Amino acid sequence: MLYGLSGHIRYYLYGPGTDLRKGFDGLSGLVRNELLRDPLSGDAFIFINRRRTLLKLLVWDQTGFVIYYKRLESGTFELPRRENGSKSIVVSREELVMILEGISLEKIKRRKRFLYSNFVE
Repeated sequence: MLYGLSGHIRYYLYGPGTDLRKGFDGLSGLVRNELLRDPLSGDAFIFINRRRTLLKLLVWDQTGFVIYYKRLESGTFELPRRENGSKSIVVSREELVMILEGISLEKIKRRKRFLYSNFVE
């Protein structure tokens, strides 16, 4: 699952329910026009339908677009809360995996850890 996607890229979760009949061009158009982001940046863009049973992840991998597509046979994806008016939120790769695996993000509590990147200027 999520082969080739690292924790070093940003993951943008698009807020409004998306018509997932959209393909490469339609989703990259949403990235450019709604999120005001560059779909060729290498960042990952996550779209979920209104019923929260389908998820598509769009990413540019230097040679072309890749779409990861997941359909739930039972249940729904739990989405993290987003701030009012925000069309997207940034999620970590770990949070994305939890969304895909059906783990509740509301009940997860991270323990304190040292992060070297917090001390590098």
